[in-house]
Amino acid sequence: MQLNRLDHVNVKTANLEQMIKWYEDVLGMTSGDRPPFPFPGAWMYAGEYPVVHLVGVDSEPAGHDPKLEHFALSATGYASFLENLDDRNIDYKVVKVPGIEVTQVNVFDVDGNHIHIDFQSQET
Repeated sequence: MQLNRLDHVNVKTANLEQMIKWYEDVLGMTSGDRPPFPFPGAWMYAGEYPVVHLVGVDSEPAGHDPKLEHFALSATGYASFLENLDDRNIDYKVVKVPGIEVTQVNVFDVDGNHIHIDFQSQET
């Protein structure tokens, strides 16, 4: 067996509609086709790939689960992304990764999940 790539991240949320809107408005994803599971949710697409699966739950789990510290997405359009964050008053932290040509923009979604969006440094 050989792994090819990360397929998707599954995120539980008690704020399904707010999360869908955040991923659409902030990250430019689209809510798309999803199998008819017997529970609420949404698949958020980056292009043709459903990379974030949101699962609606009745309440947030107690405490913070440190097992998933963050997930990352690669992107282009650095300047327009920062402008979108600024326009929405969304806090972010830019980190230039030493030793590789990547600049990370770290954000938190509605539920406080840490996401970093990676851009090639020549774009930044």
